[in-house]
Amino acid sequence: MAIRSSTESKLLDAADELFFSRGIAATPIDAVLERAGVSAATLYRGYPSKEALLAATLDRRHRAWLEAWDDAIAAQDTAEGRLLAIFDALDAFRARPIGSRWCAFLGSAAEYPDPPEEVARAISRDTETMLDRLAHLADAADSRRGAELAEQLLLLVTGDLAMRLRSPTWTTDTARGIAAALLASR
Repeated sequence: MAIRSSTESKLLDAADELFFSRGIAATPIDAVLERAGVSAATLYRGYPSKEALLAATLDRRHRAWLEAWDDAIAAQDTAEGRLLAIFDALDAFRARPIGSRWCAFLGSAAEYPDPPEEVARAISRDTETMLDRLAHLADAADSRRGAELAEQLLLLVTGDLAMRLRSPTWTTDTARGIAAALLASR
């Protein structure tokens, strides 16, 4: 028997808030249940394990991230602007209520050196989607070196996200500047 969508939202909201602010290992499933106001039986009807709940939370976060990125891309009118829009999306996403102190996918990868399959899939999907989108946008901006530029930007974005953990006031300005310099170095 599946769980109701309103109950699922409560569980995912609670898991998102606690896992990505306190840490996954530091958050017992009982804390998620208490925050969501649901029973363990209800949780396990929808998610057979803490890791399955984490994967669903990551999947929902991934969809929200892509929406923020799509909005940032749509606001640009040049190929270079659409490529650099990832930094606008990072800023916009961080300002949302579900924004966290750093990347939930990096945090999950750090907490699970050998992640369960469903968590590994969620992490891989985020990385692959980001690289694929960056490659498409980079090709439009510079077809000679689109794939190389996409990999460089993925590294910049990942580094920017990691710096947020080191410094709560970190902004995307430095990464954006480096990305713009890479684009200008044609």
